[in-house]
Amino acid sequence: MIASTGEQVTIGLLAMALKERGLSAKSYTGPQVHVLTDSAFTKARILEIDEKKIRQDLRQSAIVVVAGFQGADEHGNITTLGRGGSDTSAVALAAALKADECLIYTDVDGVYTTDPRIVPEARRLDRVTFEEMLEMASLGSKVLQIRSVEFAGKYKVPLRVLSSLTEPDTPLAVEANSGTLITFEEEQKMEKAVISGVAFSRDEAKITLTRVPDRPGIAYQILGAIADANIDVDMIVQNISVEGTTDFSFTVHRNEYQKALDVLNSKVKDHVGAKQIVGDPKIAKVSVVGIGMRSHVGIAALTFRTLSEEGINIQMISTSEIKISVVVEDKYMELAVRALHKAFGLDQVPA
Repeated sequence: MIASTGEQVTIGLLAMALKERGLSAKSYTGPQVHVLTDSAFTKARILEIDEKKIRQDLRQSAIVVVAGFQGADEHGNITTLGRGGSDTSAVALAAALKADECLIYTDVDGVYTTDPRIVPEARRLDRVTFEEMLEMASLGSKVLQIRSVEFAGKYKVPLRVLSSLTEPDTPLAVEANSGTLITFEEEQKMEKAVISGVAFSRDEAKITLTRVPDRPGIAYQILGAIADANIDVDMIVQNISVEGTTDFSFTVHRNEYQKALDVLNSKVKDHVGAKQIVGDPKIAKVSVVGIGMRSHVGIAALTFRTLSEEGINIQMISTSEIKISVVVEDKYMELAVRALHKAFGLDQVPA
């Protein structure tokens, strides 16, 4: 209830400011335009949006200002969508309205090959695919919240990331063609670069259960309890069985590290017969991402060789069709990002 009030004040002020300029404007809270969510308070998911009221206002040439980050569940309780939920609201509205494009104004002018604060040579990408952006968002890129990218990909709403800090008198036609367009792979006309970017996350923690009996159902017993506590798991590694036991490791967000340990110690350790639970909150995840991996070999070899030459030990590895992620010690993260960015030539402008 309290967390949702900031947006409600802002939409009212913006509508008033627009009216002072002689424009027709209407402001709505999430519940007023029927942004229906589940009841997972502080990180609710949007289930449905009724866009009829918005369409009616748009037909009357009104500017519609809708509060992001909020909705209501089936019982009428106000819910909030969690970190970055305003992006999710914007994309969900664009999907409901079948908009041609959704513009996300933020504090950066697009998506970069990596964080320019770590690698000054990082380049802004003119376009990336939904797949690549989804991986980058899930791997630590803070430009867009992951659920907004999921929504955009599911409903095929092209997204454009733009800077809100541009000069106010910049023509919209110019501005709307800048930034980074997040679109579909089939729309990529040119030969795609092998790697689009290097993503990273410092918000990782690793947990290992040692000497777990190697039998069917163990992974479910461990991760089922973690899921019941509403804790998201990322990377998972199970060692080879030795004398009927194995070590089982996984990563969680650092903010949920202690909660996960408490759950494992109270509900899992003795139940599954693990010898001990070991945790390490001082790790980081570094990933190379690109749909070009599908048609190029040797990406993994170059990734591992680059890290090896820098003396960086890899603790965990996870791969998908378009990404390779590694877990390393937190103190080596920036070195790993810089080395991989250079190794894949991301500082060079494509020909």
